[in-house]
Amino acid sequence: MKRRMLFPVFILSFISLFSQTSKPMNILWLSVEDLSPRLGCYGDPTVPTPNIDRLAKEGVRYTRAYTTAGVCAPSRCAIITAMYQTSVGGHNMRTFNIYPEVKGVPKNYSIVPPPEVKAYPEYLRAAGIYCTNNSKTDYQFTAPPTVWDETSNTAHYKNRKPGQPFFAIFNSTITHESQVWARADHPLRVDPAKVNVPPFYPDTDSVRLDIARFYSNISEMDDWVGEKLKELEAAGEMDNTIIFFWADHGDGLPYIKREVTERGLLVPLIVRYPDGKGAGTVVEDLVSLMDLGPTVMSMFGIKPPGYMQGQAFAGQYKAKPRKYIFGARDRMDIPVDRVRSVRDQRFQYIRNFHPELPAYQDIPYRLQQPGMRSILREKEAGRLNEVQMRWFKAPRPPEELYLIDADPHELNNLAGDPAYGKALKRLRKVMDKWLTKTNDLGRIPEAELLKQMWNGGDAPPVTADPLIVIKGNEVRITDETKGASIGYQILEKGQEPGVNWQVYTHPVSVGNGKTVVAVAQRIGYEQSGVVEKAMD
Repeated sequence: MKRRMLFPVFILSFISLFSQTSKPMNILWLSVEDLSPRLGCYGDPTVPTPNIDRLAKEGVRYTRAYTTAGVCAPSRCAIITAMYQTSVGGHNMRTFNIYPEVKGVPKNYSIVPPPEVKAYPEYLRAAGIYCTNNSKTDYQFTAPPTVWDETSNTAHYKNRKPGQPFFAIFNSTITHESQVWARADHPLRVDPAKVNVPPFYPDTDSVRLDIARFYSNISEMDDWVGEKLKELEAAGEMDNTIIFFWADHGDGLPYIKREVTERGLLVPLIVRYPDGKGAGTVVEDLVSLMDLGPTVMSMFGIKPPGYMQGQAFAGQYKAKPRKYIFGARDRMDIPVDRVRSVRDQRFQYIRNFHPELPAYQDIPYRLQQPGMRSILREKEAGRLNEVQMRWFKAPRPPEELYLIDADPHELNNLAGDPAYGKALKRLRKVMDKWLTKTNDLGRIPEAELLKQMWNGGDAPPVTADPLIVIKGNEVRITDETKGASIGYQILEKGQEPGVNWQVYTHPVSVGNGKTVVAVAQRIGYEQSGVVEKAMD
């Protein structure tokens, strides 16, 4: 069987890219959870956010950045692969710790993307960049050992070699949906009486308290951002590090999280350059968070591979601005649905594949939030108005169309208005083309899709053991599993393998008396065995 080399040839020219300067450029991501743009720099004065506002003042603020899903795992799947989650099988929420009510699939499984798909940090690591993740993953698959130098709650750029450039992620859970009830004993930083209650909520004490708690959590999260900035400054890296701030989807509040509406997908995105480039500017281009990985690659001078559906919005390989943004919703914990959305600069079009179902889903996890329980009590008591009942009504329209600037809460469906017929037909056509072009896998029942990913078997395939070939001092490593990533280590005599695997991309030179150890894994497959070969 044919053995395969692993990475495209273009990566090889970047391996020594950063060895030429004493202080290379770095990139730091400060990612947060469940947050719409409820920040001072985005025009919301409810709670002070001085540290994030500083980033916006010193950086570039994007006003139309969107996630591909209104919930974490599908969104993070798209980010790590730079692919729509619907194209790689990661669209169901989620594939780990699945509720027993979901039939036909095991409690835990990793999706199997097409063989060409890699987690983008592998390209960075292959170019010599130290990559750390602290610490959330939630990719819908177990990451191969080649993805990160470190991934844990202690992972840190300070552990890199002297002079080595880094790409580091720090993720905060402070604004996560769960923290609305988990931080109930924290002092409120916002008066519940002074928060704005959106028209789709009843104005109850519990709803107000949850909104105030959410804003208070935003304030605590801003403190965390400040701590990370101080840490970077203390390390002497502020003047050579690009800083990203972003959220994985919209607010962790009812009828926002898990939706593919504007409020479910629109997130803050700020990029601060150390040289002051674009300081204080605002960009209104449509950006998908699926573009984050390719943008980081582009900033490091690495060309994103052609298979990626994400595209760079900055850096050497910056692409033309997007015309459309797409979103998707499928199984959410237990309930199954299929909704797709497309947004241009003016309109959002939503297609409901199951119009017989209400938009509301009975999700046990969400019921832990007091405001959600209050909304349901108001519904049962018949005290919700027409706008507040929209979430619960069935059937719902098979198509929805909203003029976002004039209707930010998306309350006036224009799909049946002849005055907007041209926009409806155009976006309907765009949606049809996207579903076909990206091979939307949401059309396939989850159990059947998993069977396909496992090649008809009842368990994930196993990655073939890598083959180590030595000629003189040159070591070549191949693997017969299409799409497998290979990691390797060079050990001294008597040394045991560690947890850190280098990304194999090309032949390496190894001295006599040492041992080459290799492992391989395709995303979604079981890891191969560890193979070793001694140098004579």
